[in-house]
Parts: sequence; structure tokens; C-alpha cells
Amino acid sequence: MTWTGRGQDSRGQDSTERLALPGVLTAEQVTQTVAAIAAVQRPDGAVPWFPGHHLDPWDHVEAAMALDAAGEHERAAAAYTWLARHQNEDGSWYAGYQDGDPERPTDRSRESNFCAYMAVGSWHHYLATGDDAFLDGMWPRVQAAVEFVLALQQPGGQIGWKREHTGEAVNDALLTGSSSVYHALRCALAIAEHREEPQPDWELATGALGHAIRRHPERFLDKSRYSMDWYYPVLSGALRGPGALKRIAADWDQFVVPGHGVRCVRPNAWITGGESAELALTLWAVGESDRAVRILADIQRLRAEDGLYWTGYVFDDDVIWPVERTTWTAGALLLAVAALGGDEATTAVFGGERLPDGLAPDCC
Repeated sequence: MTWTGRGQDSRGQDSTERLALPGVLTAEQVTQTVAAIAAVQRPDGAVPWFPGHHLDPWDHVEAAMALDAAGEHERAAAAYTWLARHQNEDGSWYAGYQDGDPERPTDRSRESNFCAYMAVGSWHHYLATGDDAFLDGMWPRVQAAVEFVLALQQPGGQIGWKREHTGEAVNDALLTGSSSVYHALRCALAIAEHREEPQPDWELATGALGHAIRRHPERFLDKSRYSMDWYYPVLSGALRGPGALKRIAADWDQFVVPGHGVRCVRPNAWITGGESAELALTLWAVGESDRAVRILADIQRLRAEDGLYWTGYVFDDDVIWPVERTTWTAGALLLAVAALGGDEATTAVFGGERLPDGLAPDCC
């Protein structure tokens, strides 16, 4: 695959120009960032964190969606083909692969949210391209992944974290991970609906999971120090309306550092680009676009000369840390920019417009 630098969307528009966001990114900067992600992608489609580091399936999909948002559909399809080729027999993927090499797994545990997320990416790619042949090819992979994940669902609806390399289930549930799975299940159901292949068991499982996320925090491990546990129930679509706004307002001052971005863990003086970009996407989803743009503008301090983004910044010490520039940080930022710019596939997937009805929140 050759980098063209002029990605186009399904309507033939220059996607990099359309992703430009005043006060955040110019079209030239978007082009540079997309090129930097493309430069890390391996010829077989794998997208590791950075050259020589590991690939995990969740962040691999995040980068692939950013490529689609930028019009690099061939590269995104290659990323999903990598997943299809290297899916385990039980429908899972390993949690880590050295430099994206399928023959060198670094972590043979299989995390539920990592495995589910390919349904989000597959639906996003279809909406970006209209490629029914792609969706036909991915559907058996989506089915297998969903069945693997739902085998970890607990009686209270929450999803167990992972299976160890021994096959032992870790039934403790993470709120962030389960929220991500909720989003993925809705995307899997959208694919099923598009194919006219109803999955009533998935619908019941998704409804039970959403109820647990909204009503039963005690069913999840307490990770409330982490900002992801704060905003992920909203980002995933499990919580919307006044309840979503109330949740965001409740811990805003705990996690958002004006002029810097979003803390990864409170009370640490450390903001991260990935969490900041995801919060921006969350804010967009609940109609707070002005605040989303401010968050994205604040984290431009993390932009490196090559167009990628440093993972985080310790603001008390004025130090970039860790000293790494990850494809998934850049991918999260591009997806937030795409949503704010009205990219149809991205807004449909993260705004819920093209996700199935009948799974509405039971509280607001």
C-alpha cells in the first residue's frame, strides 16, 4: 500500500481537508498525522503502538477507524483483514503481539473489550465505504468474537474482564471495559440488522449489560480514580440525556485540568492525549461541542514534529511522559475531530444514529 496523502471519503471529498478543525488542526497537520499512522502500519495491515512496540486489538481498531475517517479505506481494510486472518479458534485475539507479528504474542490472555471492539470498527468501515463484500467477510468473525465475549457475561449483566492463557475466566468486571463492550454489541446488532439476521440473545445480553452499567456500579471493580470510568458509560452510549450530563458535571473538576487536558488518574498531575480525545468525543456526543474543541486545543502541546502525539504530559514538572508517540493517541484525536466535523460514519457510530433502537437507557 502506498501513502497518497490525499484520502477521500465515499463522496469523493478530500477527507484530510474536511477533518481540519479551526483552533485545533489545519488540513496540512491532518495530512501529516494520517501519514504518520500509515508509516507505522505494517505491510500485512497490523498497526502497532509504534515501531518495535506491541499491538493490541483495541488500539489497532482505533487506528483503523482513524484511517477510514481520513479516507484511507484500503489501509483500514487491511487492518481488519489482519484481524480476520489471526482470530483464534474461540473467536478471540490475544491481548498483545510484538510489533504486530501474529507469531509473537506477548500476552496470551484474551480481553473481552479488546475482542469486541472489532465489531465497532467493522460497522464504521462499512458505513464509510458501503462495501457489502467486506461486511460479508467480517460477519463470521463478528459472530465468533461476540460469542466469545458473551461467554464471559455474569448473571448481573456485566462482562468479565478476560480469559487467562490457561482458559480460566476472570469474572471481575471493569466498568470501562464493559461500557466499551456495550458499544460493540450495539454495533454487532447493527450489522446483524443490516444483514437481516436477528440475534435476540445478543439483544437480551446487551440490555442486561446496559442496565448494569447504568444502575449497578457495585457490580464492577472500583476504578473510580481513572477518568475512563467517569466518561466511558457516556461515550459508549449506555448513558444519555440528563443523566449523562449529570455524570460529566459531577467529576469535571476532578479530571479536567484547564489549559492542559484530562487526567488519566486522579489526583496525579498527568494528562493523557488518549483520554482527552475520548472525552472530547464524549462531549460532542452529548451536545457539548464547544468544550470538546477546547479540550482538543489544549492537548496540541502533545503534538510531535512527525504529526503523532506524545502519550502524556506531567504538568507539575513540565515533562512529556512516557516518551512514546502512539498511533492510538493520534487515532483517538482524529476520530474526535471527525465527529466534530460531521464525518458520517464516525457520527453514526459514536452518536448512535445508525445503531439499533429498542435498547434505550432505562434512566436519564
